[in-house]
Amino acid sequence: MVQLLECDIQTKEVLNWTGLHVLHAPMSSCSQKLRIFLNLKGLQWTSHVIDIAAKQNLSPWFLGINPRGLVPVLVDDGHVHIESNDILLYLEDQFPDPALMPRDQRNTIAEMLTFEDDLHLDLRALSARVFFTPDQPPKTDEDLKRYKNTGSGTVQGKKDRHIEREANFWSDFARQGITETQTCNSAKKFNAALNDLDKRLQNHPFILGDELTLIDIAWVIYAERLRLVGYPLQRLHPYVGKWWEKLSKRPEVAREIMLPPPLVEYAGARQAEMRNMNQTLEDICFS
Repeated sequence: MVQLLECDIQTKEVLNWTGLHVLHAPMSSCSQKLRIFLNLKGLQWTSHVIDIAAKQNLSPWFLGINPRGLVPVLVDDGHVHIESNDILLYLEDQFPDPALMPRDQRNTIAEMLTFEDDLHLDLRALSARVFFTPDQPPKTDEDLKRYKNTGSGTVQGKKDRHIEREANFWSDFARQGITETQTCNSAKKFNAALNDLDKRLQNHPFILGDELTLIDIAWVIYAERLRLVGYPLQRLHPYVGKWWEKLSKRPEVAREIMLPPPLVEYAGARQAEMRNMNQTLEDICFS
């Protein structure tokens, strides 16, 4: 569990917050995942929207709460928790009903969440390829310099290596974008993972059987984002496609993955541009 120590936190006001507070962003996949969980649990929480486009996550105020500059962040009675899957596991322990992590599947779910989390940079790469261009990166050199030098720079009292990893990703993107090799490596990792899920879903409505669990919440967000960036989900993984169609219509899920019209239009235009150049994921990775 990634719970910050007081020495990691420079924005001290959050230490006095009471109840559940969530710092999140509408289009952040990890934020969507947490909000769906909170919806399904029926929990009451205070919302703090962080405008990623305006770079509020790189502000001294936010970096003083989470030195990694990432959303979501949970503050529970002044205790700060970061990393979405750790937050889900923490909340499941605190609020076990309705159960989204059955006790007899706890180890399996924890292992599968770790595997899912290891794919996060791959999802980011595929997303960045569609939504950003190297000549207009979401984080400039000046942003990255400020990012690395603001906040405590520590997590649980130790210098945090994740900060350098985050900075390196966006620095590399500004230099070369997302290469075809990187694109296909990421797409094929998802292809292998989704092939496994497809087998699991052949005979059951949910990934681990007959009940909805944290794994379904984690993967429905990935499936939605992959579809958005042009991954041929329903063609390559028909059972996953049917599972996604059903789960994405649940109101607790649907309202969190609904896209603003300008973003839908932009994603469609980018996909059309890639089709014209024979640069879709199907063209370069699955043809």
